[in-house]
Amino acid sequence: MEFATKAIHVGQEPDKTTGATIVPIYETSTYTQPAPGQHLGYDYSRTINPTRVALERCLASLENAQHGLAFASGMAATAATMNLLSAGDHVVVTDDLYGGTFRLFDKVLARYGLTFSYVDATDTRNVEAAMRKNTRMVWLETPTNPLMKIIDIAAVASLSGAWEALVAVDNTFASPYLQNPLDLGADIVVHSTTKYIGGHSDAIGGFVAVNRDDLFQTIKFHQNSVGGVPGPFDCFLTLRGAKTLALRMREHERNARAVATFLAGRSDIEKLYYPGLPTHPGHDVAKRQMRGFGGMISFIPTGGAPRAKAIAKATKIFSLAESLGGVESLICHPVSMTHGAIPQDVREARGVHDALLRLSVGIEAEADIIADLELALKT
Repeated sequence: MEFATKAIHVGQEPDKTTGATIVPIYETSTYTQPAPGQHLGYDYSRTINPTRVALERCLASLENAQHGLAFASGMAATAATMNLLSAGDHVVVTDDLYGGTFRLFDKVLARYGLTFSYVDATDTRNVEAAMRKNTRMVWLETPTNPLMKIIDIAAVASLSGAWEALVAVDNTFASPYLQNPLDLGADIVVHSTTKYIGGHSDAIGGFVAVNRDDLFQTIKFHQNSVGGVPGPFDCFLTLRGAKTLALRMREHERNARAVATFLAGRSDIEKLYYPGLPTHPGHDVAKRQMRGFGGMISFIPTGGAPRAKAIAKATKIFSLAESLGGVESLICHPVSMTHGAIPQDVREARGVHDALLRLSVGIEAEADIIADLELALKT
């Protein structure tokens, strides 16, 4: 079964009671049991809910995974994944990553005895140099947020396997339509389903996919014990969004390629980050491990931070907002928005400067998107 078909059908059989074609919203907290300790597979909705089960089965199929677990947010999914570790464990992390993930690692989990080393993982030798006897996980984003670095997942997985360390990949930017890290040797895939999978900026959610039974059981235990689960209505919205993921990702990428070409041809763009451009240093790796280059672009205009902020305020079709992956185009100033939790000296050392802008290219008409950027750049 191909991707688009799985997105519409897996986990979404007609309702056995009514024949409803669409999975119902089971808006219930508990389930009546015929006898003490006996139930029909459902006892309490923090533990299990039919709408959530449908979402988990569907998204697991899209990642070619044996198991999937849905969460209330991408950060809840990340936190549950990190519960695989214990005090004293060490994690190697790609240095360019979402500010919220850095905040969780640096401000929360470090207090519980985990240690983190941040490296430029585009060079696998840097990952190897950072490994220790107590390294239990390598955490990757690819493409990274916001500099669109591309990391060779298969190479890192091969290296990490020799150290018996898990490889977790935040696959939010690529989506399962463009990249399947488990197929490349990763152990864990994490998503913020708020982004491309949901696709309509109307539901917060997260997801974890694994193949190993032991990882599934541990993360599922924490899903239930900690309780960071999505409600059935958010599961319904996310499942509805996933049905059109293939269609939307094709349009996101088509528009992003046009925007990247437009920006590449301008003399007032100082730096441009899009893995679909042959000039991108990770272009060849992206071609090898992805089925497309996605809808995210970052750039630095000439004129520094004042002009960048003026551009961000001048767009009309691009909304100035955090998040990404919705049908509408968004423009973001990472330093003051998505990456504000990272200290300035750390950000700048990694290349995230005050003049950097990030685009989530939507699925509006290509001509309108480019005209909007062109007008803002003139401003």
